Amino acid sequence: MHLEPVIGLEIHVQLKTKSKMFCGCSTHFDTHTPPNTNVCPICLGHPGTLPVPNEQAIRFAILMGLALNATIAEHSKFDRKNYFYPDLPKGYQISQYDMPIVGSGYLEVDGKRFGITRAHLEEDAAKNIHAGETSLVDFNRAGTPLIETVTEPDFRSPQEAKSFLQELRLLVRTLGISDADMEKGHLRCDANISLREVDEDGAVVGAMFNPKVEVKNINSFRNVERALTYEIQRQTELWESGQRPEVNTTRGWDDAGMKTVEQRDKEDAADYRYFPEPDIPPLELTELVEELRAHLPELPAAKRQRFVDEYGFSMPDARLLVEDPALAAFAENTVSELGGWLESQSDITPEQMPAARTKLMKLLASWLINKLPSLMSAEASDIRITKVTPENFAELLTLLAGGKLTQANGLKVLTAMLESGSDPTHIMEDMRLGRMEDTAAVADVVDRVLANFPSEVDRYRAGEMQLLKFFIGMVMKESEGSVDAGTAKNILVTKLG
Repeated sequence: MHLEPVIGLEIHVQLKTKSKMFCGCSTHFDTHTPPNTNVCPICLGHPGTLPVPNEQAIRFAILMGLALNATIAEHSKFDRKNYFYPDLPKGYQISQYDMPIVGSGYLEVDGKRFGITRAHLEEDAAKNIHAGETSLVDFNRAGTPLIETVTEPDFRSPQEAKSFLQELRLLVRTLGISDADMEKGHLRCDANISLREVDEDGAVVGAMFNPKVEVKNINSFRNVERALTYEIQRQTELWESGQRPEVNTTRGWDDAGMKTVEQRDKEDAADYRYFPEPDIPPLELTELVEELRAHLPELPAAKRQRFVDEYGFSMPDARLLVEDPALAAFAENTVSELGGWLESQSDITPEQMPAARTKLMKLLASWLINKLPSLMSAEASDIRITKVTPENFAELLTLLAGGKLTQANGLKVLTAMLESGSDPTHIMEDMRLGRMEDTAAVADVVDRVLANFPSEVDRYRAGEMQLLKFFIGMVMKESEGSVDAGTAKNILVTKLG
């Protein structure tokens, strides 16, 4: 027998609404906003104030449920979750308990289906700031709308939990309901983990579920993996020493110490004394659900598969492209521009067309995933604001695919495109970067290189064949990138004997 991890996640996503969950205060604030200025009597919990639900937040929650293949409640309500901390001035949080908007569903990641228990709306708490023996509270964040998604305990490894969170982040970004930046607190995760005994065949021996540890304060995908890995090791050592956990507990992730630290015994529902929120009437959602179902965008898994089936991308390339919705849109627009060029190539037969398309898509993926982002990073640019249009990017790829531009000079052209937004053909002609097609001219360049490195020529002829790459590089340098590497290699091999 051996021990198997049982992991479930509780994920809070800050919704991208213009105003807070139950009042009109703006959600557009940051670390530079003075403390306790983005507030009003409602989010400060003043007596006599009445909360009004944010309709956009309700719409976002329904979209989330539809994307999670979940049941959506026809009738829902808000509840009061009672606890006394300084970050809740009312003494309770407006949340949802027994009638959440989103019921059971699932999200498939890497071919495995992970169950969703529920997802509900609630207001965020204020931010506690601890400075020595003094604690301060900033209520700017208080009342910001959150959707909390609770999964089934279906994860069996830290890697599965990390991959799920990454897919969920992509999902909410695709839906447009959150930026989901963990470093900014838009996406926060608590992980519940316990161990259980299983036999050689994976069948559970003894209790199906044991007392669990909830790990809080996890602020990155990498730390989710690290925290769960640490906790598996810690709990394994307890089991092996005969000290099995007997109660549910809460621990925090210490990023500096790379360990979890004990905080308190974990509360259960009875401790919160839930009861229906009397100031907010029940929600009737049937018509809204049907309206939003018709406007659900294409989800990441479906888009990845379409990029493979329709465009001919490899699945790894499709994953990287779809990871950023803006990059995926740029890719689709570029593919559309390339389609006409490919069909206009009279020397490609219908039988050769699929292979030619696949080759062109590999070229597109290489330049869009690797080369363009690298150059944009150097220019402090981004795919959303770049001066390079899909039309001009497609034209650059046709110059490369058609042999009119070498890879080295293609990078020079793309750099100039990022600076000016100009047409690649004009840049190529103005900078005289077109490929050297005259074989005699290429041979002259090769002769000059060989004449400049007589000792290397002797070493090559004596058996140091690896020097061929050196000569090719020197030819490329001498020609300022205008000679095709393959052509240079052929001529070099001939002349070196």
